[in-house]
Amino acid sequence: MVGTMSLLRALISTARMVRHTPLLAAGQPPDDAVLLDAPDERLAPVLVSAALGAYEQAAKLLATTRESAEWENRDRYVRRLAAFAHGRQEWLTDWLAVAPRDPDALLVKAELAVRRAWESPARAERLREMGPLIDAAADGDPRDPVPWRLALDHARGTHATHSAFEGLWAQAVRRSPHHYGCHVAALQYLSALWYGSHRECFDFAEQAAHDALPGSLVQALPVRAAFTLLMSGDPTSVQGDRIDAAADLAVAVSARYEAGDPWPAEVRNLLAYVLVGRGRWAEALEQFRLVGPYATSFPWTCFTDDPLGQFLETRDGVRLQVAAEMPLRARADRRRPRGHYA
Repeated sequence: MVGTMSLLRALISTARMVRHTPLLAAGQPPDDAVLLDAPDERLAPVLVSAALGAYEQAAKLLATTRESAEWENRDRYVRRLAAFAHGRQEWLTDWLAVAPRDPDALLVKAELAVRRAWESPARAERLREMGPLIDAAADGDPRDPVPWRLALDHARGTHATHSAFEGLWAQAVRRSPHHYGCHVAALQYLSALWYGSHRECFDFAEQAAHDALPGSLVQALPVRAAFTLLMSGDPTSVQGDRIDAAADLAVAVSARYEAGDPWPAEVRNLLAYVLVGRGRWAEALEQFRLVGPYATSFPWTCFTDDPLGQFLETRDGVRLQVAAEMPLRARADRRRPRGHYA
């Protein structure tokens, strides 16, 4: 009898999946339309130009972000340009040759150098050599918080003390109190994976979220702490409550942005993973819908060398899970009336 009931449950679950899974894919782009780390409309032509060996558009874009104090966009663009230069550096070499003291070129140069040092087997030693490059980038524009985000990443890799870290953090928030990239860098330093603890990491994230401006991605910072905790193993019930609260807050932040907006895409990718980890399938499916075509490397590269494949596989799995939990037939109160004599 037990075996029969198990088989019956499996058959019902399969029937639900067959019926509901196609409907749950509505509003989501097909697999071949999903892009990994797709650039926005401002960065895309700059990358095309750099691929052709020209640096002028990159110089113009970063100068605009600096002059307009678009620090969040500046940070994203610097990261992406450095990542591009990692494989194709000719345009950056030409830029530095023409304008060796350009603050924007110096910032990309420092970002690229730190990125390469992080990949080295002698990471700490290589990173210590990068200090002068970060200092030069910071001197380029004293208002700019992005070099201080880079300095915080540098401090983590060079085993800087807490007092040294706090000094760098003070410099960062003096320039931009709510800068998302700087907060993420600080959170990583304070995580249990590095020089802090789960409690310290959560405390920092929750306080930053409380102090953040409405709609700021800093309000979703606790979900990063939640991710780190989930990665470390099964949370306790108290920790689980804290993770769920972080997810709730991130859901509220995500709802402030339009579906398919590339700016909150990484937060939504991360939130979807955390919701899956907590078995909150329907909410995870909604985040995949809001992500649209914008898959991001983080968090999926934490598990695989194929982040896009992992994104798509997880999205499919969430659809199946939600479909399996949906009722096979309409509820009694939704049935058609059967008449007075039925």
